[in-house]
Amino acid sequence: MTQVSEEIIGRMIDGTSSWEELSGVMRGDKEPDRFRKYVAVLQARVPWAERILLPLAAHLYIVQKRDGARVVKCDCGHEFGDYRQNWKLEALIRVRDSAATIDELYPHFMGCNPEWMELREYFCPGCTTQLEVEAVPPGYPIVFSFLPDLEAFYRDWLNEPL
Repeated sequence: MTQVSEEIIGRMIDGTSSWEELSGVMRGDKEPDRFRKYVAVLQARVPWAERILLPLAAHLYIVQKRDGARVVKCDCGHEFGDYRQNWKLEALIRVRDSAATIDELYPHFMGCNPEWMELREYFCPGCTTQLEVEAVPPGYPIVFSFLPDLEAFYRDWLNEPL
């Protein structure tokens, strides 16, 4: 089994891996410590010291604070609150719900029909990085994308206590 180094993982995150390198990683077996390496690369890139427990999305993590609280945090350090609550409720939101705002992204007639769908863009209040986009019917509640069972993940998949 070929070991994937933290340097290779870093290039994969940055999107700078060659196709040969990337396809080799995809075809190869996943070594048992890959998640730990991935988190180590992410941890080295953020300016704060709290432990990353689980990446949620690009630029978003569940972290363990010194007092034991588990919160959603952005690369910049902005905290969205308890990971069991929907972080999007604390984000800046731009709703594209008209042909004019949708046409900014898509050529005319190639975007969604604003009578049937709106695009919601979620941004970090700390650094204004775009964190997620939802395409939903108008008036649809904000989607809570993911609530991981951290204890089970660490216990059953990583075989270590949280």
